[in-house]
Amino acid sequence: MNKSGTDIQIAICGSAGDGTIASGDIMKRAAALMGFNVIAFDVYPPDIRGFGKCISRIRISSQQAYSLKQESDVLISLNDAHAIAHVGEVRDFGAVIYDDRLVSKVAEGGHISAHINPAQVPYGFSIRQISEQATNAARSRNIVILGYLAGLYDLPPEFFHEVIQAKFATKPQAVIDDNIKAFDAGLQEGRAVFKLDDVVVVDKAEDKATESDAVMMTGNGAVVRGFMEAGIQSYFGYPITPATSIMERLAIEMPPVGGKFLQTEDEISAIAATIGAGYTGSRSATATSGPGLALMAEMLGLGVMAEVPIVVVVSQRGGPSTGLPTKTEQSDLNLAVFGGSGDAQRIVLAPTNVEGCYRCAGMAFDIAETYQTPVILLIDLYLSNRYETVFPSGEASFAPKPRVLPTLEDDAPYKRYAFTENHISPRALPGDAGLMHTITGLEHNELGRPNDAIHMDMSTKRHEKLKAAVHYPGLNVYKRFGDEGRVKVGILGWGSTFGEILETMYEAQAEGIQCAAMKVVMLSPLPVDALQAFFDDCDEILVPELNYEGQFAGLVSGALGRPVTRLTRATGSPVEVREILAEVRRLSGQSPTTPQAGE
Repeated sequence: MNKSGTDIQIAICGSAGDGTIASGDIMKRAAALMGFNVIAFDVYPPDIRGFGKCISRIRISSQQAYSLKQESDVLISLNDAHAIAHVGEVRDFGAVIYDDRLVSKVAEGGHISAHINPAQVPYGFSIRQISEQATNAARSRNIVILGYLAGLYDLPPEFFHEVIQAKFATKPQAVIDDNIKAFDAGLQEGRAVFKLDDVVVVDKAEDKATESDAVMMTGNGAVVRGFMEAGIQSYFGYPITPATSIMERLAIEMPPVGGKFLQTEDEISAIAATIGAGYTGSRSATATSGPGLALMAEMLGLGVMAEVPIVVVVSQRGGPSTGLPTKTEQSDLNLAVFGGSGDAQRIVLAPTNVEGCYRCAGMAFDIAETYQTPVILLIDLYLSNRYETVFPSGEASFAPKPRVLPTLEDDAPYKRYAFTENHISPRALPGDAGLMHTITGLEHNELGRPNDAIHMDMSTKRHEKLKAAVHYPGLNVYKRFGDEGRVKVGILGWGSTFGEILETMYEAQAEGIQCAAMKVVMLSPLPVDALQAFFDDCDEILVPELNYEGQFAGLVSGALGRPVTRLTRATGSPVEVREILAEVRRLSGQSPTTPQAGE
């Protein structure tokens, strides 16, 4: 527990249909309104059926947090059969909340009370009965437990009321009233209980860490916001988990501002239409997951060869093939960086948190237009669906820059692919007077006409122009954290895993281990010089990632010709801090120690 403030994690576990995810959503939004920093992630079954385990985990902190904690402070059971397996994830002196008045008999060991550890604090109460008394139905159990939680930990109910009102705003008033009744009934029950655990929520009036303009967003929601602020003009997509919500939200937000939206018949059509729109000068994008990206590979090669700026969001899931649609993984890195025939380098960005999704999405169009190439925004299910409190500064400006028309001298023909000092050619759009040109997927000369004799020169042009992208203004292509100078262990990471890496680094430092961490946001082209400098400062380099092969470790060690220690996990779940910390301890040659008081 964070003694200087609030740092608690609540896990709500139930079955599909219990309202588990809905109650988690209300909890995190209410906490955000109270001014807390929030990180939340939901787990749900892969099948669209009326059963299967659902878990909503919400970390609420008065300080900056970077990942979910490995142990929860509170576990709420809406379904004992599913929740029993997670009792062991509750820390000592944490709370387990459950229904102690069941309507039917259960087999021996089937009730969660039989599995609570002696060091954990049980809170049993009649959840179903209270719901039925308040609303004449048991379906509000998920709202009753929120009220109980608020009463037990003295959370202000007005924030929950506000969120409930907003969540059910499209329902009849009777539905809103019933849910508030259910919450208030649970609240009174929780207030009447003598609290025995050591979970503490500090009053935000005394410990204000955030501002009232905080916004709760998922990674996918942040991508949409970045796209909209950047003036996206056309979107073509095909639904695929976990990227579908990007398409769904853009379908609502784009038409009112004049944007063009089309759901295509498949991913091949989506990427083809995106490239076609990008060629006309439209800020054009699509979103998919690994299986869809595999289908798009050929057309992405056309985007590279024709030098057409587009943006492709790829939210990774477990693979290969259909794989694990509702589980997270970082196994499409090789496909994003190298996928396609020939030498088809493109720019690949991998944000590490929800705010990063917003900023990378907002900048992606300008980056694509600057370097006249496809840009892939590589995230994953963990980041797509993870909620975080984000604080938009209002300073970002992603709007298109004024377009400068190519100039011609002495009636010379327009060279769409002219060789220039920075390898970026003057770009004209269809309809620009006097700037007619040819576009083809064949290798071509400066005029765009097929010519295979110039292949080496054009390959050089397409690759060299991207090198400047590692210095793109306003984008954190990489960033180092932790101890400066020489360290025992450097942890190198990318994407959603970096939150756990940062938490690990801070724990290692608390144990006296000299440790630093570096995130890499631009995976192609790689910031080789910065990586080289980081390697030079570290006795050992550890690369944790969510795939079996260690794809990022292979990418970096191949580019630098230097060894790394790989920590790979392909479990469908985020990597745990304790796993990374164990490797840091091993590499540093130190055993875990407990910091002395005052350290």
